[in-house]
Amino acid sequence: MRARRKLALLALGSVLAGTAEVSAANPEWGWQGMVVSSVGPAAAAGREILIEGGNAIDAAVAAGFAAGVSHQFSSGLGGGGFILAYLGATGEVLALDAREVAPAAAAADMFLDAAGQVDPQASRLGGRAVAVPGLLQGLHELHTLHGRLPWARVVEPARRLCREGVPVGVHHRRMLAFAQPYLSRFPETARIQLADGQLPPLGWKLVQPDLERTLKAIARRGPQVLQRGEIAEAMVKATQAHGGVLTLEDLASYRTRRRTAVRGYYRGLEILSMPPPSSGGIHLVQMLNMLEPFDLAASGMNSSETIHLVAEAMKLAFADRAVHLGDPDFYPVPLAWLTSKSYGLKLARRLEPRPFWRKPPWLWGRPRVLRLERPGTPPPDDGGTTHISVMDAEGNAVALTQTVNTLFGSGITAPGTGIVLNNEMDDFAAAPHAPNAFGLVGQSANAIAPGKRPLSSMTPTIVLRDGRPWLVVGSPMGPMIITTVLQTLINVIDFGMNIQDAVAAPRFHHQWRPDHLLLEPEHPQDVVARLEDWGHPVRVPEFHFGASAAILRDPETGLFWGGADPRRDSAAAGY
Repeated sequence: MRARRKLALLALGSVLAGTAEVSAANPEWGWQGMVVSSVGPAAAAGREILIEGGNAIDAAVAAGFAAGVSHQFSSGLGGGGFILAYLGATGEVLALDAREVAPAAAAADMFLDAAGQVDPQASRLGGRAVAVPGLLQGLHELHTLHGRLPWARVVEPARRLCREGVPVGVHHRRMLAFAQPYLSRFPETARIQLADGQLPPLGWKLVQPDLERTLKAIARRGPQVLQRGEIAEAMVKATQAHGGVLTLEDLASYRTRRRTAVRGYYRGLEILSMPPPSSGGIHLVQMLNMLEPFDLAASGMNSSETIHLVAEAMKLAFADRAVHLGDPDFYPVPLAWLTSKSYGLKLARRLEPRPFWRKPPWLWGRPRVLRLERPGTPPPDDGGTTHISVMDAEGNAVALTQTVNTLFGSGITAPGTGIVLNNEMDDFAAAPHAPNAFGLVGQSANAIAPGKRPLSSMTPTIVLRDGRPWLVVGSPMGPMIITTVLQTLINVIDFGMNIQDAVAAPRFHHQWRPDHLLLEPEHPQDVVARLEDWGHPVRVPEFHFGASAAILRDPETGLFWGGADPRRDSAAAGY
């Protein structure tokens, strides 16, 4: 053991060499396991379970419950999620779909007004925005299949957070400030989340006795608590009081789906990620396929050349997303084609600048930027969300991304339950084939239908090296999830960054429509200027993108390194 620790300390020196001056912090480390989350108390809950003898599955479930208590504006029992797990004992890969579904009374035109125009507020706030939640069923199924500790034990850290209170951090308070103007429409949510109707100060403790009682019932009886009985009835009553169509039959009939993970290969590593109805895994692999022919390391991390190349790959992937992605139970998603090396190489050729004589004269001065014109526009997407990454010494790995969609979902909290209900109906294309303000048309692949799951960008990902888990990563923040996970991977794989620097590095994002390249404010001005000279419509917003939560395991020493994103109230907890 002493020899192994000595080797690990030597490895730490090499990992940090040359990066100490720019690193936001050193990576967290652990010998027995690691939990990283965009929600700090969730990481602590997972670590508690690992110390008690639980495995990565137990820790992920505990962290999932704790995240839903600590940051209800992003996830919780009233939402859904995707779970990707690798089982060390067998090498089995589990892709568990706990995504919300449209109620039985949902209809393709339910968000159109009398003039046939989309009413965006109806799909974002209030009862019609609520889809059938599935997170609890997903967590319970994962634990039943592969957990070790008793169910009630993994629920306990979340119950304790309800009783003792969650201190409001910087990111938490910022989200409350964004949501406060419309929370007045939802008095039960405002009563719980605000301090006497006002924005709480930093450090104010959010205590939730109603939610604690709900979790106590769940610890005793499992997921049926949200499918039948008084708590389920309260959820239905609250939704219908705000004009929704959710019923007890919808809750009782909900089922998770076991999917086949998306698989790809990048520079000798195997990429495992979530399949549809998530678009994340497909387009992560697709972009890596496009980038593999290029020597990114030679062009440099976040150089104008690298940003240009990666952004162009992002545009091509998101253009395909608009046309080809939806719930695979309702639409034949061409997964094999989109993730094939041959298609990736075909797209890669489009990333190389054409000689000037093959362009019209008015583009000679701006030779690099692709102009993509095809029908379709990316549908609305999840803007809140939470991610949890877990690894243990037994070779188990879990990537769990969960959400209620935008801040506080529909805005509705079911009285007496503490449960914030999602607004996942907004993730459907509300008006298939109807032109939007830009003259673009949405696609039928993601049209609303009863029992259908809306398209998502959640991208829980596990990377294998020599057939064993090497890196686990995921992120919140809508379509930026996909590009955040992509950049975290290339920061480690191509640029050799340690895991903390990889998640903290400045990011950029392009999703084809709207046609602009977003750069975080930390990018140098000369990089911005050159990208603009090349024809990119650059925008530098004040906000930051995503919150990568990543773990890397050293294959030689077995040491776990955790990277917690400084953009949120994140934490890495090693053991």
